[in-house]
Amino acid sequence: MPFFQGKAGAFPLPRIDMAATGRNIDRLRRASGFSVRELQRALILSSPQAVYKWLRGEALPSLDNLLALSRLLGAAMEEILVCASSEGAEGEGRRSL
Repeated sequence: MPFFQGKAGAFPLPRIDMAATGRNIDRLRRASGFSVRELQRALILSSPQAVYKWLRGEALPSLDNLLALSRLLGAAMEEILVCASSEGAEGEGRRSL
């Protein structure tokens, strides 16, 4: 696992769990009452395919779209992204950034 050397010592670099982040986006989207098409239109995307790729964990939103999503869904960017640890077991070691 790569490490970042900071002033307070070495820290493991976080790794975003794309599948868990996609599930998180989908959960927040549903809780906020948005359809995929409504998110697509709000983010001015040419088609809903980008949103579906996020939901399936095949891609992550750009920083601009992540910021817009956070505002639309009423969640901080750190609440949307899910960090995966190297502990290995499914469902263990995961946390929001």
